[in-house]
Amino acid sequence: MTVHIIEKDSFTVIGKLGHGFAAESQNWIPSLWQEANSKFGEIQQLAKTDIEGHIVGIWGAMSDLYENFERWDEQGKYLAGCEVVDNSTAPSGWTKWVIPSYKYAVIKCNQNTYQEKLKYMLEEYLPNNNFSIVGAIHEYYNPREAEGDLYLFFPIERLI
Repeated sequence: MTVHIIEKDSFTVIGKLGHGFAAESQNWIPSLWQEANSKFGEIQQLAKTDIEGHIVGIWGAMSDLYENFERWDEQGKYLAGCEVVDNSTAPSGWTKWVIPSYKYAVIKCNQNTYQEKLKYMLEEYLPNNNFSIVGAIHEYYNPREAEGDLYLFFPIERLI
């Protein structure tokens, strides 16, 4: 399995926020995506784009309940949204998060391989490479890639 180590500067996501029990995330996260997708036009003009005008990223950003971007315990928060221009203001009904700078271990997966790749990273790759998770794991969807593919971003070092 291919894992990439990348550094990502702080970035801003505006999306639909929810929280709940980690063990029941499959019951409450999909509705956040449905709402975010159905109302995307409300934030589309804020989306960060590349030089060709393509949206740079869709994020399933996660945080602890206090929004310190710590890992979930029994419960957590999830923001289904889009990477936006940093000085953007979230419209009414939307939430803005500024994700801190981190060095990440990143692995590609899809819905069918999500649990397998998550387990691999947590139980094999990270411990075998002397990495510790120092924050919340995020999901990144590249709008220019095949639908259903995503990347899991495991923060392994907080950057200043």
